[in-house]
Amino acid sequence: MAKNTQTDIDLLAGVQGAEPARALARILESMTALNSVSGQERTLADAVQRALSSRADLLVRRLGDTVVASTQLGRPHRIVLAGHLDTVPVDGNLPPRWLEPGDPAIRADLAAAHPGSRVLHGRGAADMKASDAVFLHLALTLQEPVYDLTFVFYDHEEVQADLNGLGRVVAAHPDWVRGDFAIIGEPTDCAIEAGCNGTMRFDLITHGTTAHSARAWMGSNAIHAAAPILNRLEQYRPATVKVDGLDYREGLNATMIEGGLGTNVIPDRCRVHVNYRFAPDKSLSQAKELMMGQGTGAELGNGEHVALGGVFQGFSVRMCDESPAARPGLDSPWARSLADLVARTTGQQPRAKLGWTDVARFSALGLPAVNLGAGDPLLAHKADEQVPLDDLVRLEAILVEWLNGPDGR
Repeated sequence: MAKNTQTDIDLLAGVQGAEPARALARILESMTALNSVSGQERTLADAVQRALSSRADLLVRRLGDTVVASTQLGRPHRIVLAGHLDTVPVDGNLPPRWLEPGDPAIRADLAAAHPGSRVLHGRGAADMKASDAVFLHLALTLQEPVYDLTFVFYDHEEVQADLNGLGRVVAAHPDWVRGDFAIIGEPTDCAIEAGCNGTMRFDLITHGTTAHSARAWMGSNAIHAAAPILNRLEQYRPATVKVDGLDYREGLNATMIEGGLGTNVIPDRCRVHVNYRFAPDKSLSQAKELMMGQGTGAELGNGEHVALGGVFQGFSVRMCDESPAARPGLDSPWARSLADLVARTTGQQPRAKLGWTDVARFSALGLPAVNLGAGDPLLAHKADEQVPLDDLVRLEAILVEWLNGPDGR
């Protein structure tokens, strides 16, 4: 894992007085140069806090490595713009580097879609420091928007839900993130991706009896006993569910398998880790019932339980992580006006968000929210993660026009 390349960064350097594209490039490069893998966000959070605190009319608050900055303009409505600071682990893609137009290292799809644009290659460039850079630049430069604004830069989004910095703020200080509408800056190619699938992760565990592999009949092979689990997963066909006019594709997959004590030992335990991505027509409890039946009792932290029904009836289940889905939320006036502007600007209509995002967290608060960010979502977590600078410029232009709108709803 790469170490932080800097112990301190100045996110204000080159911002004041610079034209937007140059300022955005400087902020993005500075943020991306800093390794902020989940659990290592502190230095970046410190830099973000310093930058936000330079503006006297922002109320800046912090919980752990989550930084929240709010305007106090007395507007009748408030918009929340939120982005996570953490990334998945580095994969040979730090430090970042700018690729100039025509560089063969630029992905062919990006070169075709963004001819003439500089491209930043590096961990977190698309997911989601590009949007973070736009939000930070707006916080530092936007004057007299028609809404009050709250900017949230939070930690631990890429790991289990109980560590999520936004979730900790919601639990401890819900007043910090109250508003009328929220935008999560997950990469969407500057389109609106509405709602999100829910997700749950659980272990399916089989048990056996150890024995010497030369006398296998003296034991019971737990890995062999996991074969029906894999068969059920192989036979599963993901559903596509239409919710409020948008298509959400579900998924059910084994993502890890573990078992065995030695090369000549019959294993007495096997663990198959499963991830279920479910559409927002289902609650968390309904999704769980589909997987393990009603009344199974498997909850986070309470050990193994035998599934009483569902896809994995009869198998031992241990819950590992769970997060609810969120419906599209496009019926709010803010969502409609933003979607209209995005369509006029980019030609893109709203589509379903197929992954899980913190839109669900805002939805649970009764706060309508959408995903809208710079960068290609298909490049998130890839070793060749790249983002074109003109995507940041386009996202900022959309948000400036919308936040300076005529009536503030």
